[in-house]
Amino acid sequence: MSITVGLPQVPELHEPPEEADAEGCIQCQMGSKLVLFITGNCHWRCDYCPLSETRRDIDHMFANERRCESFDEVIEEARAMRATGAGITGGDPLMARERTLEGIRRLKAEFGPDFHLHMYTSIPFRPEWAAEFAEAGLDEIRFHFLDLESEQYRETIAACSAASIFTGVELPCEPDKESELLELLEILRGFDVDFLNLNELEITVGNIDNMELRGFNLSTEITAGAAGSAELAHILRNRVIAAANGLPDPIDAETRDPYDYHLKFCTAVYKDAGQLRRRFQRRGEATIAPHETLTEDSTLMFGAVYATERDQESWIEEIAEQTNLPRRFMLWDSDNRRIELPLVVAESIAEHVDASVAMVEVTPTFERMEVTVVWLNDNRQGEPFSLGS
Repeated sequence: MSITVGLPQVPELHEPPEEADAEGCIQCQMGSKLVLFITGNCHWRCDYCPLSETRRDIDHMFANERRCESFDEVIEEARAMRATGAGITGGDPLMARERTLEGIRRLKAEFGPDFHLHMYTSIPFRPEWAAEFAEAGLDEIRFHFLDLESEQYRETIAACSAASIFTGVELPCEPDKESELLELLEILRGFDVDFLNLNELEITVGNIDNMELRGFNLSTEITAGAAGSAELAHILRNRVIAAANGLPDPIDAETRDPYDYHLKFCTAVYKDAGQLRRRFQRRGEATIAPHETLTEDSTLMFGAVYATERDQESWIEEIAEQTNLPRRFMLWDSDNRRIELPLVVAESIAEHVDASVAMVEVTPTFERMEVTVVWLNDNRQGEPFSLGS
């Protein structure tokens, strides 16, 4: 008998960073960026917002998948994954501006000036705040234009650029906004932006009803991307590339002056399965216990003998005595009431004990979510046992 919760199954991903990519993008592709969800609050109601009900409009802070009550816990999570930087997101971090500034200062103080910090916001905040964010240590900022209206962001973007914050725009590529996005390419010529990032529009549990109302469907069975989003992104990107090389646009054959910013397109499958899996791998490598194995799917696998709190100590002693397994290769998990140990040992004793024995696979996150449990014998009651045959 086995119980399995599936992780994304995707082909091998080969999307190396481009030379002109923002540093935040490069580190995300490496899986080395901590995701600092500063607050779930946001005063906009974007119909494509991917947040689930467990985070939307809730003023909680998360570092990766871990809910945090303090920046000390955020720093613990950053160390657990050997982070080289952090992406500050929400909600909207400007809805908790003082907390965001504190987080920037704490992370820079803890990890040094090379710890790269980028932030997302949809708020055209006061231009004088740009210097405040720069002084705190913010390296990069990405503006989300609400309703693709750009003019209200002009002064704030100019102030961020003047404060030496690497400044860009990041948007979902909505399939029904082709004319507006093509127009935006030209509008951005007059803005102090270094890059435009387009993300494949994702259909999630948090926005599926709204996406269905707009007539959007999933593009394939292995991605959350909306049909037509990637195709439109490639049209936009090809226009920028053609202009950079002095070539006619593939769509209208017009030759345009080069754009003075970089355009990057990030697919849903790469963002969710590539970057996430690399981050899992990085955290797994940093936190793996002696009895665990890091799998090709970036999960942790081990064996488990289910026991009671009363019996676990004597059982560990007996396993050590009968198998010569050093005690450091065994761990008592009081929450799940099981002795964790190497899978090969669990397999060798499974048929000789009157206790539940299983192979367990978990994500290498703070909560260690179980994705697979395979029972190795028919005993499910956790009764006292002997290792004798």
